[in-house]
Amino acid sequence: MCGILGTYDIAIEAAGRAAMSDALAHRGPDAAGAWTGPDGTARVWLGHRRLAIIGLSAAANQPFVKDGLVLVFNGEIYNYRQLRSELVAFGVRFRGTSDTEVLLE
Repeated sequence: MCGILGTYDIAIEAAGRAAMSDALAHRGPDAAGAWTGPDGTARVWLGHRRLAIIGLSAAANQPFVKDGLVLVFNGEIYNYRQLRSELVAFGVRFRGTSDTEVLLE
């Protein structure tokens, strides 16, 4: 099961955020990602440790960022293939095959 983490309006240096992510490495040994708020000050910071189960390519690594939206997710959407097909019919383009990307759309 993946690990998600984040901070809001807490002053934590980059080394502290890295330590937080490393503490969850056992939850997601396949990839690690982070997103720092749009102003670059880390007022909002999201991290993700990935256990790759669905969408095994790096295209499924999180956080997902698209059109000003940012998402970290830990779960499984059982009918994501059906939802994805419906979205493709509406013209949505996907970069990978993960359920998380379907959720963001």
